[in-house]
Amino acid sequence: MKKLLSMLCALSLFATGCAQNNNKTEKQNEQKSKKMNTIALTKADFLKKVADYETNPTEWKYLGDKPALIDFYASWCGPCKALAPVLEELAAEYGDQIHIYKINTEEEQELAAAFGIRSIPTLLFIPMEGKPQMAQGALPKAMLKKAIDEVMLGK
Repeated sequence: MKKLLSMLCALSLFATGCAQNNNKTEKQNEQKSKKMNTIALTKADFLKKVADYETNPTEWKYLGDKPALIDFYASWCGPCKALAPVLEELAAEYGDQIHIYKINTEEEQELAAAFGIRSIPTLLFIPMEGKPQMAQGALPKAMLKKAIDEVMLGK
């Protein structure tokens, strides 16, 4: 009888521990889901969310609701791979102040051609007012933050 009681107690403690760990995992998943991520864009998405260059080929008219940073990249590109986690960090840090989009130049060749992308990564900084600005290469996080603050957010 004592063995049975001690086994029940042990099972009870184990189940309680598992439930607590499960609750921790659920809370961690909630926090991760609140984190902003970069957003992949196709040509159709670009035409709706960024600019409809087919309808307005001579005039830049940004369609977004907040400033945007677009990363033109390729999956095989080493500097692009190095830049990707930095952009994810920036998406989390800036939250809902800006959009950070990614365009795979291998899959969206027409978009890459429309913007004259000749080297990757190429970054397009789009403020709410004014013309967008481009930068090439995997810029350090500090330079990206400075560009976001000055060019896109006007700080």
